[in-house]
Amino acid sequence: MNLKAIIAIVAITALPLCAHAQQPKDAPKAPKPTKASAQRVVQIISADKTKTKIYCDIAKLGEQIDAADQKKDAKKVEELFQQADDLGQKLGPEYVALVDGLSELGPDSKEGQDIGAMLGSLDKLCGK
Repeated sequence: MNLKAIIAIVAITALPLCAHAQQPKDAPKAPKPTKASAQRVVQIISADKTKTKIYCDIAKLGEQIDAADQKKDAKKVEELFQQADDLGQKLGPEYVALVDGLSELGPDSKEGQDIGAMLGSLDKLCGK
C-alpha cells in the first residue's frame, strides 16, 4: 500500500473518531502526534496478533470506504466509517490518541509522511 493510501486510511479512521468526540471550541485539541507515539502504536499492534488482525481489518475497510466514496454511496461510506471507528477503539487509547492527533498534521507534512510510513510498516503484517 502506498503512503497516500496509508494516510487516507488513517484519516478515514480518524474522521469518525473526531466526529464522535466533537467538543466545544474552547475544548483542548488532541495533541499533535509524534514519531515516538506512532512507533509505540506500531509496537503495540505488531506485538499482538489480535490487534494486528484488527488493524488489517481497518485497512480493508479503508479500501471499501474509498470504493464506496467513488461510487458516491454516502450511506455505505457512513456504515463503513462506523465499523472502522468501532474497530479503532479496540486497538486501544494510544491508537485513538494518535489517530485523533493526525488531524493536526497535514498529509504532505514531513511529520505526517514519517508517521504514515511507520503505520505503513504494519501493512506487511496483513499479508498483502
